[in-house]
Amino acid sequence: METVVYPGTFDPVTNGHTDLVERASRLFDHVIVAVAVNPDKQTAFPIETRVTLAREVLAHISNVEVCSFDNLLVDFMHQKDAQVILRGLRAVSDFEYEFQLAGMNRHLAPDIETMFLTPAERYAYISSSLVREIASLGGDVTPFVHSKVVAALRGRIN
Repeated sequence: METVVYPGTFDPVTNGHTDLVERASRLFDHVIVAVAVNPDKQTAFPIETRVTLAREVLAHISNVEVCSFDNLLVDFMHQKDAQVILRGLRAVSDFEYEFQLAGMNRHLAPDIETMFLTPAERYAYISSSLVREIASLGGDVTPFVHSKVVAALRGRIN
């Protein structure tokens, strides 16, 4: 069984993330959305909420598993017997950082490959940080995230 891992903070999960997961689910037998615990990053939502939201938003895709991880990604990959890391590239500005990560992961675990997908054009400008900023300023984020995420953002802001 070919397994791909899509890691990220998913703070919150956006329609762009969902687009990539849906497409990956057609390419791989098993897709693991790996929600990162990153103590160096100040997140809007705690890890439990981010995992719950991702599970709810992605529940319609039968071959997707959502879980958290707090170790090196390559170690997590080996624990899950996964062969491929999925990363999204929205713009050229993402490439340099993602290229660095892919190179480091290849050095740490030569048996693991990194695959890049670009989101559908309508999602190319969406990022979790922009969604959080728009929501915090009272803007409408319904075009960018699932209704459950909208409710969670409203609950957090209120």
